[in-house]
Amino acid sequence: MPLPAGVYRADHVGSFLRPKPILDAREKLDTQSITLDSLRAIEDEHISTVVKSQVQSGLQSITDGEFRRAWFHIDFLQHLAGVERHGSLSSTNVTSHGVTPPKIVVSGKLGHPNAIQVEDYKFVEKEVAKVSDGKTKITTKVCIPSPTMVHFRGGREAISTEAYPNLDPEFFDDLVQVYQAEIADLYAAGCRFVQLDDTNLAYLCDEGMRAEAAKRHGVDDPQALTKQYAKLINRAIAGRPKDMVIGIHLCRGNFRSQWFAEGGYEPVAETLFKELDVDVYFLEYDDQRSGDFQPLRFLPEGKIVVLGVMSSKKAALDDKEDIKRRLKEAAGYCPQGLDQLCLSHQCGFSSTVEGNDLTEEEQWAKVRLEVEIAKEVWGEDLSV
Repeated sequence: MPLPAGVYRADHVGSFLRPKPILDAREKLDTQSITLDSLRAIEDEHISTVVKSQVQSGLQSITDGEFRRAWFHIDFLQHLAGVERHGSLSSTNVTSHGVTPPKIVVSGKLGHPNAIQVEDYKFVEKEVAKVSDGKTKITTKVCIPSPTMVHFRGGREAISTEAYPNLDPEFFDDLVQVYQAEIADLYAAGCRFVQLDDTNLAYLCDEGMRAEAAKRHGVDDPQALTKQYAKLINRAIAGRPKDMVIGIHLCRGNFRSQWFAEGGYEPVAETLFKELDVDVYFLEYDDQRSGDFQPLRFLPEGKIVVLGVMSSKKAALDDKEDIKRRLKEAAGYCPQGLDQLCLSHQCGFSSTVEGNDLTEEEQWAKVRLEVEIAKEVWGEDLSV
């Protein structure tokens, strides 16, 4: 079966380790010793390099490495009207049990006064054009946080009762419109692949987090949240043109090689695969925390799973034969077998500015190995 446009047998989630000059520049920005324009110029320089590195390593789905973000979600969401970031990176609470990021608070009516990712997308497109050989298919992918990220973590307490006396339908209607507007702006700029990054559906696989979420959101059954979020995402992407591909990445946490949730996909799988109107799923599957592959039995024909059986959290290279074995095992649960699978690491290499515990050289070695495995499993053309 053909892959959706922009999906490749060797794929990736989106983020890469930030070069030291970007880290240094962000610190200077925090102390106001450089301007935002100066930071962006430094980011431009290193995004140009990371685009080249992706292409040279064999990837065909290209991102900006999320070099313009400190957090995968906050740097996008804080640009929405009505959204505030409470807390700063310096006040982030990091403990042996996890990390508490700055909070996103809805203090007023949600709105989309300006396109958020369009200029970033255009810059990467320009850089991709410089390194393209004109023969190999290359896609510029834009990663944005899922709309569930505005609701799940804070719940009712993080949403102004003055702006939204009722969450349903007013709050959710406005949230949907915000995402529809951003997706429309990206499409108009030429973007044809958007990936939604969603920790919350994966967190609802964790028994402890399911119970906490049910209490926080005042529901008796956490499954109600799963179905609510599927409907929310479907509404947010409903207006996309037929030639725009939408993916979703589910993650159980990725901060300095730490994780935060565990549990197999079974609690959300049927809703995830049968009710969510995305084209491709990027699923974390690098160790036993993600459970077995049985939930893939719900995967409909024609949809693709980018299987994150490789690890971005560890510096050591994955075992090639073990990865092949796990791909074959997972294919046994898919109605169309290996044709419905692609390969990736379970998450990005730097979901936050700090990055995982490995070097840039180790990162690219892992990417090259992934491409090598994919070609051995599916053949030289990674776009079919």
